[in-house]
Amino acid sequence: MGALIGGIIAVVLGIWGLARWFALFVKGLQAAVPFFLLLGGIIAIAAGISDIKDRMEEQREKEKEKEKEQKAETSASEGQTK
Repeated sequence: MGALIGGIIAVVLGIWGLARWFALFVKGLQAAVPFFLLLGGIIAIAAGISDIKDRMEEQREKEKEKEKEQKAETSASEGQTK
């Protein structure tokens, strides 16, 4: 019950504060939105680079597996010819 009453009080104070200082709220948004876009862009770039590195590592592992298979086939075929 206390959380409900506290939530109602917080909403009422939030609406009152937003109405009273709306101009400052808009200025805060003007400052915050570019910052969060910049931060989100940096995170997206880092995630993209990480994804590319993971794909390259997967490709290297597949190539190593193919080389091992080829060596195994070569040694198996050499064993059959002897």
